[in-house]
Amino acid sequence: MAAVAALALLPTPAFAHASDRGHVLLLPTGYYIAGGALAVAISFLVLALLPPAALDRFWRRRLSLLAFGDGMRTIISLTSFAGFALLIAAGLFGSRDPLSNPLPLAIWTLLWAGFTLLQGVLGDLWSLLNPWYGPWRVAVHVFGLRGDGTQPSRLPKWLGVWPAVILFSAFAWFELIDPAPDDPSRLALAAGAYWLASFVAMLFFGYGDWSRRGEFLTVFFSMVARFAPFERREGRLSLCWPGAKLLAAEPLPVSGMAFLLLTLSSVSFDGLSKTFVWLGLFGVNPLEFPGRSALIGIGSFGLVLTFVLLAAVFLLAVLLGQRLAGSECPFRQAAGLLVWSIVPIALAYHVAHYLTVLLVGGQYALVALSDPFGLGWNLFGTADSMVEAGVVAGAESAWWLWNLQAGVIIAGHVLAVLVAHGLAWRLHPRPSRATLSQLPLTLLMIAYTIFGLWLLATPTAG
Repeated sequence: MAAVAALALLPTPAFAHASDRGHVLLLPTGYYIAGGALAVAISFLVLALLPPAALDRFWRRRLSLLAFGDGMRTIISLTSFAGFALLIAAGLFGSRDPLSNPLPLAIWTLLWAGFTLLQGVLGDLWSLLNPWYGPWRVAVHVFGLRGDGTQPSRLPKWLGVWPAVILFSAFAWFELIDPAPDDPSRLALAAGAYWLASFVAMLFFGYGDWSRRGEFLTVFFSMVARFAPFERREGRLSLCWPGAKLLAAEPLPVSGMAFLLLTLSSVSFDGLSKTFVWLGLFGVNPLEFPGRSALIGIGSFGLVLTFVLLAAVFLLAVLLGQRLAGSECPFRQAAGLLVWSIVPIALAYHVAHYLTVLLVGGQYALVALSDPFGLGWNLFGTADSMVEAGVVAGAESAWWLWNLQAGVIIAGHVLAVLVAHGLAWRLHPRPSRATLSQLPLTLLMIAYTIFGLWLLATPTAG
């Protein structure tokens, strides 16, 4: 506590954080919140009346599109690595302005805000684009290392995905709590060190093992990709219903549940931490926002608290559902399976929360990428483009932004109810018991819908 207090008192440079949401005019939200809660409740009632066989046929439908090979995977990954190395160099030697340097914009806007949306819509693009696979393949060939197919796992099974949980926690803290996550040189050192540490871990533990259990971006993006309506299996690309792949997922271990809940709680806390209500709890005047340096202790506490509360409420909802249904299924198995229903909610919150960042920050990124070192280059012909910040300002923009964000959140919760019901039928063969088991979880989703819409509408500082 003394160390946290000392850090909070240290003077540090102030930088604009890319994940801060845009300021839009607030609209009357009572009807939207009531309507959103009602939509989630009605979806539960409709599912309770539908026969499970009909919904099972609905989820199983696939439309085969084309054959899809992995021949170019190494080349694409090496190209991605070259681009990443260029961004690191730009962070170290380019402009100090986070809105002119391409590294903060590429990581916080294009990767974290934008690519997550693409992953949830188009499927597992990250397995092709990640900057580790290509260099790992080259190292295996040059040094004669054994590939994952013949190399026994060096990661203990009991470790689960706890390394990814720890690394994602550090990432979330850096993004949400660190005083200057957009400082190009600090971000370059952090991103470069993370790439190098992950690469060494892949060489030692094997690419597959560390990617699935230690590298948090791969773990996160693979979970998000399960929601996508595109499925790649046995060399063919098929079209399916959004969320259909979640129904075939295996129950997650405790570490997997923690990771998935952490992704949702961190985005929720990002919105909560700037509200007048949260700041008022700690005596902070939101109209005289003191800056991130003064709120390190409060932010760290809130980040942990949000995760603990969400995890506790989710587990309680699952436990109550098991008791209502009189289920003999082990609690850990039920929780590990039903936690997959969080994926549509986490994706919806991510899109709604970062929408304004993507709309404005994406324009800055296009400008900065054309001139990464501030030398007057124009690589992509966008260096002289004007940034239109008006897309998130004014009454008209506020109206369509709010409706789009509210619609995304409501749709995410409705899809979560659909997925949860499908998963519940795997746990409870009798439809009546499956419906009873979902009642507490549906109430939680209704409450979280109201909370999410409130976060979008309530006044914020900073």
